[in-house]
Amino acid sequence: MENYISELCDESDSYSNDDLFNITSWGADLSFRELVTMYEEGDLLKPELQRKYVWNKKEASRFIDSILLGLPVPSIFLAKKEDETMLIIDGYQRIMTIYDFIKGNKFQSTDKTFNLVKSDIINSRWRGKSFLELTQDEQRKIRSTTIHAIIFEQKSPQDDTGMYQIFERINTSGVALKPQEIRNCVYQGSFNSLLFKLNNNDLWRKSFGRESDDPRMFDLELILRYFAINDFRKSKEKEQQSINLVKYLNNYMGNNKSIDANTCDKLNNQFISMLKILDDILGDAAFKRYDNKKDTFIGRITPPVFDAICTAATFANESGFVKSRSIDYVTRYKDLLHNESFISSTSVRTTNVENIKNRIILATKILFGLDYAF
Repeated sequence: MENYISELCDESDSYSNDDLFNITSWGADLSFRELVTMYEEGDLLKPELQRKYVWNKKEASRFIDSILLGLPVPSIFLAKKEDETMLIIDGYQRIMTIYDFIKGNKFQSTDKTFNLVKSDIINSRWRGKSFLELTQDEQRKIRSTTIHAIIFEQKSPQDDTGMYQIFERINTSGVALKPQEIRNCVYQGSFNSLLFKLNNNDLWRKSFGRESDDPRMFDLELILRYFAINDFRKSKEKEQQSINLVKYLNNYMGNNKSIDANTCDKLNNQFISMLKILDDILGDAAFKRYDNKKDTFIGRITPPVFDAICTAATFANESGFVKSRSIDYVTRYKDLLHNESFISSTSVRTTNVENIKNRIILATKILFGLDYAF
């Protein structure tokens, strides 16, 4: 059993709708000279905390070797933003390899200038050389080599959901992006930055059960999920029979992507206050499962349990909750985790609207003795 909250696969179902018609696309051939200039001048951007550069030096050298040999270069995918800048959807490894080589930068985390590896996998004419050690014709060939870019743009600047679906379907790297990794690309703004800030909070790291950031951004998605489910009673989706969680979180993040500083501060304080309440009343038991046979808390709760107790704690805080010395909240927590109706609503059809409502109502009532109304 993992010691941190983990993802439920059946809540990550994708979706398709007419928002895809809000996306236009076209092709353009760009030279590496143009791409390097665009990157230098801030016209070509990588998403905030996008996957880091992962190629090793042999892979990077082999790519440059292929260019010098005149082999075709795979296409890249860019998204045109409202301010005319281009966001790199796919192709970051290729672009940064050329950029670092041409600029004579150190190879990623090493202390040495980026020279091609001295290996038989590289042609002997440029094996072990830096860009400046190449002949002028070879330098010119790298700069002038064109790469086909497929550029996507939203017809409606306010609607990002179609762009999310485009990102999801593009998988030339061979490793499918997780929903929050895509949101980090699509919904950049003050709210996304707030998620990163809260993700570094010490109490949150303790609550999540893992000191280091989750490499696939699931910890960030849980924070988003908290805010989105906490506001579920204000949403139109509460009238539906069920929700597609991925789409609901996308819409929530899109609607809040450019919140002002005051709203950011309010949400920041709301999240921290929620964590403090649960830490105060439950201590180390917070966000853990209870094993009745062993009479101990082990492992970690699932996301539906997480969003229920977090929403309940926020509601209690807004209702003026004050911890009572006469109440054993840990026992209440055990009662909640073993409540048959709560178990059902957090383990079966978890995106059913009645189950979402039921688990929040039960968590609020059993933990805090309060009535939550939708």
